[in-house]
Amino acid sequence: MRIALFITCFDDTLFPDTGKAVVRLLERLGHSVEFPLEQTCCGQMHFNTGYRPEAVPLVRRFAGVFGGYDAVVTPSGSCAGMVREHHPLLAGGFGDPARQAEVAGVASRVYELSEFLVDVLGVTDVGAYYPHRVTYHPTCHSARMLRVGDKPLRLLRAVGGIDLVELPDADGCCGFGGTFALKNADTSAAMLADKMRCVLDTGAEVVSAGDNSCLMHIGGGLSRLRTGVRTVHLAEILASTEGDLP
Repeated sequence: MRIALFITCFDDTLFPDTGKAVVRLLERLGHSVEFPLEQTCCGQMHFNTGYRPEAVPLVRRFAGVFGGYDAVVTPSGSCAGMVREHHPLLAGGFGDPARQAEVAGVASRVYELSEFLVDVLGVTDVGAYYPHRVTYHPTCHSARMLRVGDKPLRLLRAVGGIDLVELPDADGCCGFGGTFALKNADTSAAMLADKMRCVLDTGAEVVSAGDNSCLMHIGGGLSRLRTGVRTVHLAEILASTEGDLP
């Protein structure tokens, strides 16, 4: 299987260790991963803020860059959702309808990490070891758009040494939502306060998720309160092994 890593703008710029963790994990499972250097933004920011025609060139570029791969894996539920759900619509509605089938074909092979592991590779125990008390926040796009369900939790339950605790009101939004947090700062802050209270109620050392955008938002709040709770992407937990311990 020819696998490509779609790193996303956010991870490439701010959280490159997450992308490295995806590669390390998949290679440990016996697969090679390619990183197309020509990849750029998926256009989610443009789409969500009303600049939909401007996103079309990015849609075309994505299809061209990733068209030759059997699977495209990304550590982001929001970007996977953008490509799978909205790229075909953009290609048909604002771009060249003749390319809609090509775009849809590529989009159908894009997977959020937990989907790829469970649904495509058929694994839940990836040989990880992470001796910490962890709670998991299901991000909105992964839960509502991709409908990944309990796949991330199934993967986490199989991690050696982990103490996985349920997050109260887990399906509540953290308040980030990209530009939502900028345009509706007060509402976003209130939603974040609710999410942090739920995290702290678990007594967890670490809060994990499948999107670093949400983790940045949650982690910023937890840091400002000096709680000591860390944020760690799901990929980085799954990539950890007993040999990584100091």
